[in-house]
Amino acid sequence: MKTKTQSAAVCAVLTLTILACTFGQTTPPRTEPGPATVPPIVTQPAAGLPPPADALTPADFEYLGAFRLPGGDDRPQTFAYGGNAMTFNPDGDSSGAQDGFPGSLFVMGHDRMPYGDLPDGNQLAEINIPAPVISKDLGSLNTAEFLQDFRDVTAGHFTGMEEIVRTGLLYLNNPSTGPLIHVAWGQNIEPDPTAATHGWFNADLSNSIFQGSWFIAGQSWYSVNDYMFEIPADWADAYIGGRYVATGRFKDGGWSGMGPAIVAYRPWDENGNPPLAGAQLESTTLLRYAASTETGNIERALSGYQHSDEWNGAAWLTTSSGKSAVLFVGTKSNGMKYWYGYANPAGPEFPCVDEASTDFLTCRMADGSSCSPQDFTECPTHNDYRGWWSAHLDSQFVLYDPADLTRVARGEMGSWEPQPYAVIDIDERLFFNPPGVEQDMLGAGVQRRYRIGDVAYDRQNNLLYVLELFADGAKPVVHVWRIR
Repeated sequence: MKTKTQSAAVCAVLTLTILACTFGQTTPPRTEPGPATVPPIVTQPAAGLPPPADALTPADFEYLGAFRLPGGDDRPQTFAYGGNAMTFNPDGDSSGAQDGFPGSLFVMGHDRMPYGDLPDGNQLAEINIPAPVISKDLGSLNTAEFLQDFRDVTAGHFTGMEEIVRTGLLYLNNPSTGPLIHVAWGQNIEPDPTAATHGWFNADLSNSIFQGSWFIAGQSWYSVNDYMFEIPADWADAYIGGRYVATGRFKDGGWSGMGPAIVAYRPWDENGNPPLAGAQLESTTLLRYAASTETGNIERALSGYQHSDEWNGAAWLTTSSGKSAVLFVGTKSNGMKYWYGYANPAGPEFPCVDEASTDFLTCRMADGSSCSPQDFTECPTHNDYRGWWSAHLDSQFVLYDPADLTRVARGEMGSWEPQPYAVIDIDERLFFNPPGVEQDMLGAGVQRRYRIGDVAYDRQNNLLYVLELFADGAKPVVHVWRIR
């Protein structure tokens, strides 16, 4: 049975609207299709674009299966209600090479919660990587083991940012600094313009020695404090002055830009020393669409953009054959209508707007135009979980051409111009919360949001790790793809 604080924890992890997140409340409901109703994987070109000659294609993604996370449910040292951030460590678990899955994963557990209820959340643990298994039976999956138990590596930092936490991690062993874990931190609504968002700490969690926190100069707070990934060194050296760390975020409603963002930075000097706490770090914008705070129209946006999109993880994929792609993973809103308000008990095709919100367009058609006047009503029997909703969502990989980011870095293309060249639907691979944990909150069928957590990439072995939230009770499950 869930306690009041556990339900609030999920709210802190998942609710997209700060007004929906109060003690005892949780996020909008949505449920999951069972295996018989899940559509098959669909691959398609995006925006009518042909795939670049040297780019990865959907056929290059081979699904290998999934594995479970270890540990119990006692917060904060649990993966339950976690999965906000993950990164791959190529230097971890040398014995893992025997089963073909060397290295390890650092995964964040149960999020912090506001008002002092769980100030020591977002603890970090390191796990090994067992062989994944293709099965819809959770009991047949292998379970990872702890290599380093949970540690509160950000204790005393990012305080005051516990209301729907957003975090990112990147393990990077650069010759200038040695092995470090870089971290991005934010929350749903900016608490204070003086809140710094980035830092680093040692990969030895018992001796983490946090450095930071720092600002990303010239960037919107909402565009930088979530997912992180490594930019290939040769590309970064050639085009952006050796800024090897990518950080970004997508914030519902388009506050971060109407699509995912990528900002590159390097938080050390020529001697590998960290900046002083509070420093403004220079950065390069590689992808940023127009924000909804800049325009009331759906323009300079991701193709097919909707305000209820979610992009939760990213990676720059490269292979020994010379193929590459920049990948984003998330839950894409593809409904005929999307709206700000509530899930309508009458069905996913019926909007239920928040009538108290009048300073922006609260219901749009798929093409971005206004809904019909009759759609701007608040249904009388909705629950309390307000946010951006859609009539239909799909779990997706989207692939960008790195050559477009080269053009942006050179000033030959605007940061809002790159578009994905391919889309991969991954719903068929997901478990969709089989035990029905927090079903009132996580919801139903095609309207279920928050399916995907963070991703991590093993560049040497071309393995992509993707967290599916609430797949094993309240814990995530890790899915694995090989990039061929």
